[in-house]
Amino acid sequence: MQSRRQCIMAGCVLLVCSLFSLTAVTGAVAAEKISLLLDWFVNPDHAPIIVAQEMGYFADQGLDVKITAPANPNDPPKLVAAGKADLAVSYQQQHHIQVDQGLPLVRIATLVATPLNSLVVLKDSGIEKIADLKGKTIGYSVGGFETALLKVMLGRVGLTLDDVQLVNVNFSLTPSLLSKKVDAVIGAFRNFELNQMDIEKHPGRAFFVEEYGVPAYDELIIVANTKAVGQKKLQKFVRALEQGVQYLVNHPDESFALFIRHHKDLDDELNKRAWADTLSRFALRPGAVDAHRYIRFARFLHDQGMIKKEVPLSQLAVELP
Repeated sequence: MQSRRQCIMAGCVLLVCSLFSLTAVTGAVAAEKISLLLDWFVNPDHAPIIVAQEMGYFADQGLDVKITAPANPNDPPKLVAAGKADLAVSYQQQHHIQVDQGLPLVRIATLVATPLNSLVVLKDSGIEKIADLKGKTIGYSVGGFETALLKVMLGRVGLTLDDVQLVNVNFSLTPSLLSKKVDAVIGAFRNFELNQMDIEKHPGRAFFVEEYGVPAYDELIIVANTKAVGQKKLQKFVRALEQGVQYLVNHPDESFALFIRHHKDLDDELNKRAWADTLSRFALRPGAVDAHRYIRFARFLHDQGMIKKEVPLSQLAVELP
């Protein structure tokens, strides 16, 4: 038979184990769930998010973040507006337009803090300056914003949209250019399309939108439902995201290894080059808002007829505490 002392000791051990199990369960339950919809399939533009996830920075903030690539890239902000997701990766120009349309969305963080959009031609096309595009065919994917960019860029050299022929190539920008169905494309991302063309031995030349009359803007941002701005989990998300950016810029090679850990299909030359070219473009303070930039860009979109009214900054972007 066990002695009284042995029984007491066994009971203490059992109590400690039970308390440990209860603490573990309680900790697991305490992690707040938060859903994030990407704008597209996972790619280097999302590096700060993936690094924060892989490094455990979200978990350290008590968050359980579910990252999902959308079936339709147009849906994420709309789903957030409808309360069916917490956060979505979006684009600043798209965000202005959707807020103008009445969607209850607000920007809470920035991923890529510079334009990626560019006007691209083949390097051996003989087109060395934008003025050389007169009489040429230009492909685009999305009407509206891309054609507005082109209009402004052409205007800087005394041309108009009537001086070129526009062709909707859907999302087949690089193939259309390489097959010479078009002479140039607008909407090509400088960190992807240029690298893709170079890899295929057809190097390109890019004209950067912000150097031809288009005000600088944030390419990729994260939006939330306006009604959810006060939720503490959004503040925690932004803090963890900043940790992800800090680790990323300090340890780019180690970060790439984290990035491809669960995305082995992205371990190729194109994504390695895109990774390197995007590093300097990530927002080092993702939660910070450049008020003047948002106001200038809203005025630009209004002047181009893309939004009906300019709304107060607080309805577009917030800086969480």
